[in-house]
Formats: sequence, structure tokens, C-alpha cells
Amino acid sequence: MKRHRTAHRIAHLIAPSIAHSIVLAAGLSIVSSARAVDEAGARALMKQHGCDSCHEVDKKLIGPAFRDVAVTYRADKNASVKLQNKVKKGGAHTWGDIAMPPNILASDADIKTLVDWILSLPK
Repeated sequence: MKRHRTAHRIAHLIAPSIAHSIVLAAGLSIVSSARAVDEAGARALMKQHGCDSCHEVDKKLIGPAFRDVAVTYRADKNASVKLQNKVKKGGAHTWGDIAMPPNILASDADIKTLVDWILSLPK
């Protein structure tokens, strides 16, 4: 009987920990899925709005690689707003001689999604 009570106490102590681990693991998989959706959605927007004509994620094409943009602007608290304006209005002479044309057809929400995704890219 004493062994049964000890086993019950141990199980009672361990069970919440196991339950917490299961919830935590489930939460991490949900976060990973959300990031995958964001990545897929951002890449779809990149194609839809023609960004992939001049940019790639990992290497310079006509414009800078998006990872280079992320690294350059990562410390700037106002980077998201600056880059959203640049995408919408266009820009010149930041990354070379070729100007970036304005993207007037993309919605503000799409531009924000793209810029936030770019800024979230790891080094």
C-alpha cells in the first residue's frame, strides 16, 4: 500500500510536467506552422507583385538580396515604415545605380506583410 501511495505521488508530480511538455511541444509546432504559412504567403506575394523580377532571398539579382536588406535595416526601429514607403514610392541610389520603381498596385497590407517578412529573415 505504501508503494502505491509513493507511486501515486510521483505520478502526480510528474504528470503536470509531462502535460506541460506536451502543450509546449504542440505550441511550438503551431508556431512553426504559422511561420511556414507566413513564409509561403510572403513568397506568393513576392511573385504576385513582381518583386521576384529584381530580388531573390539569398542573392543579389538586379536589386539586393532580401537577407542583405534585413541585415542592413535590422537595428533601425523605423525600418518597417521606411521600407514600406520605399516599396510603395520607389527608390534610388541606396543599393546601386538602378532605381526601384514604385509598386502602386500592391495594397498597403501586402507591402507590410512583405516588408515584415523580409525584416524577419535570419542572417
